[in-house]
Amino acid sequence: MSPTLLVVQHVDHEDAALVGELALQRGLTLEILRPERGDSLPDPKACANSIALVLGGPMSVNDRDQPGMDWLRQELDWLKAWHQQRRPVLGICLGAQLLAVAAGGSVHPLQVGSPPQELKELGLGAIQWVADPADEALLRGQPNTSLVLHWHGDRIQLPADATLLGSSLHCAEQVFRIGAHAIGLQCHLEVDGDALQRWIANDRNYVLSALGPEGPDRLSREWRRLGATLQEQGQQFLNAALDQLIEISQAH
Repeated sequence: MSPTLLVVQHVDHEDAALVGELALQRGLTLEILRPERGDSLPDPKACANSIALVLGGPMSVNDRDQPGMDWLRQELDWLKAWHQQRRPVLGICLGAQLLAVAAGGSVHPLQVGSPPQELKELGLGAIQWVADPADEALLRGQPNTSLVLHWHGDRIQLPADATLLGSSLHCAEQVFRIGAHAIGLQCHLEVDGDALQRWIANDRNYVLSALGPEGPDRLSREWRRLGATLQEQGQQFLNAALDQLIEISQAH
């Protein structure tokens, strides 16, 4: 029986994208869950042969105690239980932050320079793979650096048992794993050109605050020039991640 991919989605314009496409190619069933709309998250003990994909959104994990954000605190509690049972999970952006906090880490505003100043890391840029591919199945065949999409203003403080896999110039904690069952991506490898245009339209003020008035056009130009490379490298990593998580899901 093929696994189920539980897609925990937080906003309309950030969906499973390439991860969903690759999962469907493998015969997985996709189940979309929207906790911010009141959807219940399933009991991890009843989720044999399932993988959780926890997506991004404009909120921060640190918003969980704000008015109207009870659902986010409940989602974090659910993810803690999921992780404690070593269920397979891939967290992207907000999802990676939730995963890190669920495992004992923390999240803080991204700051650079001296004195420290807050930074929104946004746009196409490189990450460097910092782990040895000989020891990391997820990185076998990857180049030394990969192109990703950055879209965040927070930085993850990894839990003690996490393994750092990839870093950018301004934010070290870009890609990590916890054991073999939990993979976190602060950056984005799952987007395509259509998705990027939706993000720009729905998060325009954030783009302007990070990149200025030329930001939206600049992002579109960069995608036309570099998007195919990002998608190719992203597909390679996400294929390896899905292979690893599917194997774990079938062992549960």
